[in-house]
Order: sequence, then structure tokens, then C-alpha cells
Amino acid sequence: MARPLRIQYPGAVYHITCRGNAKTDIYKDDKDRNSFLEILSESQNIHSIIIYSYVLMSNHYHLLIETPKGNLSEYMRHFNMRYTSHYNRRHKKGGHLYQGRFKGILVDKDTYLTMLSRYIHLNPVKIKGIKKMPYKEKMKYLKKYKWSSLPGYIDKRGKQEFIDYNLVLEEYGGDNEKGRRAYSDIISIDASGQMDVKDIIVGQSIIGKENFIEKVLDKYLKKKPDMREQPSLRKLHGLRVKDEIIDAIQEETGKDLDGIKKSKGIERNVLMDLLYRAGGIKGAEIGRLLEVDYSTVSQGRKRLRDMLKKDKKLKHIVGRIEGRLSR
Repeated sequence: MARPLRIQYPGAVYHITCRGNAKTDIYKDDKDRNSFLEILSESQNIHSIIIYSYVLMSNHYHLLIETPKGNLSEYMRHFNMRYTSHYNRRHKKGGHLYQGRFKGILVDKDTYLTMLSRYIHLNPVKIKGIKKMPYKEKMKYLKKYKWSSLPGYIDKRGKQEFIDYNLVLEEYGGDNEKGRRAYSDIISIDASGQMDVKDIIVGQSIIGKENFIEKVLDKYLKKKPDMREQPSLRKLHGLRVKDEIIDAIQEETGKDLDGIKKSKGIERNVLMDLLYRAGGIKGAEIGRLLEVDYSTVSQGRKRLRDMLKKDKKLKHIVGRIEGRLSR
């Protein structure tokens, strides 16, 4: 079974999620939640972790953390084991509390830190029964939600010692009244829409711009990963191949990506097909790149296959492009 890559290095930032076994609740009451936060703070001190944001939901939690020592797995193993021990001891239970290993998405700190913080803080109003509330009621509920780091971001009286507010609020004017008001305002804007991060996760493992992903590939993923991680690694390498494919088509046709998008011609079908076959990129991602829907990608690739059977000149052009890629 494929699983996300586990990428660790000093200074890495992660969006962490962990769910209860069989989606069951991981807190019985507020005493459990308070114990969870106490253990979170203690584990942070032991492993020198920076915590930017968190939210506790009924059957899972979200964290936005930085690992100055590159020790994500060690920290999460210690933290999850300690809370599981507390929970089982208090409720006279045994066995696993969580569903498999935690999910850790590597985050491009310079580009997506504040976005991930807001995404985490919005979770309480995304659940059934709350997300359809009138906007004002939803915002009232969100700002009063106790089990989140949001109160400290919008009101200094809600600050907690183990949360680092400075870096996120820096983008909004600083850890002061102005910055907190600006953060509160943008949270309100986000809550009125459908903010989600699923569409920007690459290879089940990274949220970041292409130069960040390139750096991670070159510096930290040269060693062969676990076999179950290979599909995720191939997807990351597909982003690198994507640029090579676009460059090869431009060299052959004279059209860059914008030109290919505008032309809606055979070059676009060739690009769709090569991204899928040579880049290992899925149709939905190709659609987002070319600003078309999935069905257009599928139809374009089929149209190209039909044309290649009849058009020798086109077949020769595609062959030359593939030759460039092989070099």
C-alpha cells in the first residue's frame, strides 16, 4: 500500500494530523483535552519543537509545528505514546488509540505557513451541523471554540505559553493589536468560503512551490525510500519532469505554456499525454495546470492517440519531443 514520504531535516515545518482508531473519539471529556495540551507542551520542551497552531477535534487533531532538530518521528512517537498511556490508564482501556501512524505534510514555511495556520483554525466550523450555520453564528462559534490556538491569535488574553504566535502574525502586522485584528479579519473571510489545502498537496507529502520541492528532492530524497513510499516519490519527480516536457514542446513548436493554453490545439493534447505518460501526473493535476476539467484531459489524450494512428507527421513530431526528453 502506498504511503506518504517521511521527510525530516532540521528546520522543517509540518502540518500534522492524527485520527482515532476506526475514527473513534480520542477525548472523553475536557479533562482529557487539558491533559492532551499539557503533554503536548511537555513533549515540545523535551524535543525542542516549535508549535505555531493547533486544534482539537472530537476524533482527531491538527498541529502546525517546526522541528529545529529534524526529529519529527521521535517527537511524535513520544507525544502520541504518552497521551495514549494517559487515555488508556484513565479509562481502563488497552491497545491502540490512533489509526495507524500520524500524517505529516512538509510545508514550505516561507509561502504557506500562515495559510496552514488559518486552515487549522477553521476546522471547528467545517463539521456537520456547524458549516451550514448562518455566517454570523458560525463566526461566533469559531471564536469561542476553546480547544484551539485561535483565541491567542485574535486576543492577547487567550495566549498560551507553548504557542509561538510571532511568525504567523508577522505577516499581518506583528504580535500586537493590529496584527491580531488583521488575522481575525482574514479568518472571517476564509470562513465565508471553502478554504481547503487538499488540492495543493503534492505526492501526499509536500505543500510548497516548485523551487521548494526541487530543493527537497535534491537535498533530502536522494536515498531510496521505503517501497511503499515509492509512488509518492515518483509523483514528486513528476513535477521535475513536467518542466522538461514543457521545455521540449516549446523547443519543437515555439509555444510556451501560456501559448499552449491559449491555442487549445494539438500541442495541448501532446502536453496532456506526455505529462500523464512521462511525468506520471494524474489527469486532475494536469487539468489544474492547463485550467481545464478532467474530462478535457481524458478526451484530449484519446484524440491524440487517434490522430497518431493516421498522421505520420504528427507521430514524427511527438517522437522528436520524446527523444529530447530521453536525452
